[in-house]
Amino acid sequence: MKLRGLDLIRTGLFLALCAAAIPAAFAQTYPTKPVRIVVPFAAGGGVDLTARILAQRLTERAGHTFFVENRTGASGIIGTEYVAKAAPDGYTLLVGSQTTQAVVPAMYGKVGYDALRDFVGVTEIATSPLLIVVHPSLPVRTVKDLVALAKAQPGQLSFGAASGGTPHMAGELFKLSAGVDLLFVPYKGEGPAVADAMGGQISMVFSNLPVSLPLARSGKLRGLAVTSLQRVSTAPDIPTASESGLPQYEASTWFGLFAPSAVQRDIVTKLHAESVAALNVPEVKGRMAAQGLFVVANTPDAFAAHLKKEIPRWAKVVKDSGVKPE
Repeated sequence: MKLRGLDLIRTGLFLALCAAAIPAAFAQTYPTKPVRIVVPFAAGGGVDLTARILAQRLTERAGHTFFVENRTGASGIIGTEYVAKAAPDGYTLLVGSQTTQAVVPAMYGKVGYDALRDFVGVTEIATSPLLIVVHPSLPVRTVKDLVALAKAQPGQLSFGAASGGTPHMAGELFKLSAGVDLLFVPYKGEGPAVADAMGGQISMVFSNLPVSLPLARSGKLRGLAVTSLQRVSTAPDIPTASESGLPQYEASTWFGLFAPSAVQRDIVTKLHAESVAALNVPEVKGRMAAQGLFVVANTPDAFAAHLKKEIPRWAKVVKDSGVKPE
């Protein structure tokens, strides 16, 4: 029996409505099984800590487990590439940072992922400023003093960090912004670099706030400035580098939740809503702040706009400083 014209129209509308309802229905039932959040660095660092706080809260809200899996190696490339090539079903996510999305691709020249093409940003989770700290014997008390001493002794002052991480790139940006020559000493991690700064083997470090602030308060190191554009609530007495003679100098670490780019938009929307709700809980904000992390929880569009600025910004720092993989 042939369908008349009106019947055909009704059938077409019905099928179209059914097709449109499939993604929405899928999002409503997501997740139906455990969700893997890949951290491309070892346990215990800032990326790992951020991911675990978020995973715990998402598990409580979703009724299904969100678990962290550390896939380390090659400065974060291995874990990041793994997520880029994972099935875009929302069950394999990434917590990355400017190191994985901006710095490392620029340093290595070619990696197995494109930070903009292969990922969709769900939300920027948090940001964490650094603290510029020097050995107490160094005759400087401000950023201006440090710049003046570095210019008077080119190549004599040193700073240490793990190659390619934010503490390293903060130092390279400082060199470019201030027009000074500092000697970079590579370390396997932040801890050994800070220990050598306390021992006087190196002149300074650009260190994550939770690590360096207690040492500055105790006098084991001298804090000069934070690297965010605004002073931080946990150390309001410490000026920013920007207000201390380096206008617009900013080198905060940021952490974001990503999914493979082909994931359904409805899943991104649900992940974003659940993540923002989890991150805005006062207890979570307090726990983050205690670790020097300040919640952002922005929209996917705002995070995408941020990424489009950050990726070329850090690529330029890598190029202008001549940084190479260690």
